[in-house]
Amino acid sequence: MVKARKASGKGVKAPAAAEKSQGGKSSIVAPKKGRGSRKPAPLPAKQEQKEGEEEQPLLELGAQRQRWLSFLKQRSLSTEEAAKLLLDSFEYKGLVKYTGGCHCGAVRFEVWASTDLHVFDCNCSICVKKQNRHFIVPAARFKLLKGSNNLTTYTFNTHKAKHTFCKTCGVQSFYTPRSNPDGYGVAPHCLDDDGTVHSIDVEQINGKEWEKAMKEHKTIRGMSKS
Repeated sequence: MVKARKASGKGVKAPAAAEKSQGGKSSIVAPKKGRGSRKPAPLPAKQEQKEGEEEQPLLELGAQRQRWLSFLKQRSLSTEEAAKLLLDSFEYKGLVKYTGGCHCGAVRFEVWASTDLHVFDCNCSICVKKQNRHFIVPAARFKLLKGSNNLTTYTFNTHKAKHTFCKTCGVQSFYTPRSNPDGYGVAPHCLDDDGTVHSIDVEQINGKEWEKAMKEHKTIRGMSKS
């Protein structure tokens, strides 16, 4: 094991619409068309519903309403920011958010991962030449912050692995592995060094016999599942 240093407003009703009560909830119902009837005015832009999109119910806070409002005020958060904070706390429990990128800074990303990284060191033809050591995360835990137009991709053989790298400095800070096409392989040496990484456990992968190695490995394919 290689040790790293610690590291409220009210809704607007459409004109000429009637209200229908369903289970105590009111909904807007347009009147039936008939001779001489006028076409109801369209709902305001914010209330228009996209085709095929299900109507989302409003958040019912009940007795927690005042706690929620105080939470937003004390931390100067918007409702969206607070929701993201709470979702991150539950969905990424036990993980930390890292940032990283290429050498020139044109490509930047963030990724949620453990403070103890499990890194793969592959000996296939390309990984040896570019010293491709990486840890695997689901796509949902990775976000490209900038540089999508500054990335180029190299593929070969089965063309399933997408070897992405910066057009300017040539650094591959992340890529899409053949073993995990639904996730990302992130280079630990391209993370910002803020002392968050506690340890790095390196596992050798026999990429020269890729099919055999993947068949024998019990956990690698599941590492990109959310």
